[in-house]
Amino acid sequence: MPETRYANVEGRGRVAYQAVGDAPFDVLVIRSPVFPIDMMWEEPRVVRFLDRLSSFCRHIWFDARGTGSSDWIPREEGRLIESFVDDMTAVMDDLGCERVAILGLNVPIGTAFAATFPSRTTALVLADGSVRYRRSEDSDDYPEGWSDAEIASRIEAVRSGGPAGTIEAMAPSLADDEAFRQWFERATRLNCPPLDRVWRVESALNADLRDVLKSIRVPALVITHRDRTSAAQSRYVADHIDRAKHVEVAGADTMPFASDSLTLLDTVEEFLTGKLPPVQLDTVLATVLFTDIVNSTGQAAELGDRRWRELLTRHDALVESEISRFRGRRVKSTGDGVLATFDGPGRAIRCASAIRDGVQPLGLEIRAGLHSGEIELHGDDVAGIAVHIGQRVAAQARPNEVLVSRTVADLLAGSDLVFRDEGEHELKGVPGTWRLFQVELA
Repeated sequence: MPETRYANVEGRGRVAYQAVGDAPFDVLVIRSPVFPIDMMWEEPRVVRFLDRLSSFCRHIWFDARGTGSSDWIPREEGRLIESFVDDMTAVMDDLGCERVAILGLNVPIGTAFAATFPSRTTALVLADGSVRYRRSEDSDDYPEGWSDAEIASRIEAVRSGGPAGTIEAMAPSLADDEAFRQWFERATRLNCPPLDRVWRVESALNADLRDVLKSIRVPALVITHRDRTSAAQSRYVADHIDRAKHVEVAGADTMPFASDSLTLLDTVEEFLTGKLPPVQLDTVLATVLFTDIVNSTGQAAELGDRRWRELLTRHDALVESEISRFRGRRVKSTGDGVLATFDGPGRAIRCASAIRDGVQPLGLEIRAGLHSGEIELHGDDVAGIAVHIGQRVAAQARPNEVLVSRTVADLLAGSDLVFRDEGEHELKGVPGTWRLFQVELA
């Protein structure tokens, strides 16, 4: 059993992790938060799985904040996907890993990391992952999902004190194994407090990462256990990642060590240790923020050139400070506003809200618009349809309003951020209609 170490997430808590093995190839493992890493070594099946992984890679396991031995995560930080990606980055930095392969076991969050940080991702492996659990409002758009009634039933079961997953659902082949059941149920209890378990499950079941798939440019392998009830959701992932390799294996267990894991691990080893194609680094997934000062022309005329320039200087300094505080990158000025990008939508929204509130004492009002999508990197500048959409969303915002696209709202499902539906809008130069949401900080 290796030492449990801690990585700091920029003063927002510590993440417990273990690095297993000493092979030169690094794999960062993400899995359903069912067991703490310190309990992995108490179950023989898990130990055999770990030993097999060690034969071809150094694998890194961690307890996401709010689970296991990691620090508690405040409710206002409860943005599941964004906080998970932050934890992954912190662990890599603490270990000195420049690049890793992502192995996602029954969770889709590796897609967000790979799309946002392709330069740090050598490859992506997803075993039985789902990027959306809920059936689409238009069932023809996503028939693979579960009904609203089934989603509500699963959330209510957890709210009533039940676990995030059951043996019958995650490891049916071991449902009659009493020793494994005792380990599983104890691990589930110790992994996450009941109240935290509720918001994590709600966030996962309400999230929608389908738009992220088209932004993945790293080599990808999707493994599906064909007999599981949500196998169609995993096949959907494989079908929507460009050039992804898809392999189906027998069985219904979503915990890969529960049944015969040799086939799965052989497939993973062959994929990761073979000659992987180079990663494209000209596009990344990002959240785009546009801000604009309301009635800037009128105020400039009223104040005069000198006083207006002084006011703009104070505005620009505040904007720069807030973008830096929320880990964004200022791309360029847009005249009376700014274009910035962020690696997480929650930080982008909080930055926009902080800028809105910060400029009011200066006698200014801004409008802000945000969209998450694939952006093209052109030196210090950015381009692409996602940038265009973000600009058009900002144009729809009213004074002192932070407006976001549905993509942003879906990525932050289950967070403390409140989104008020503003209905469908036509965005100039963008096909179709777009549902927009006003941000209301809870």
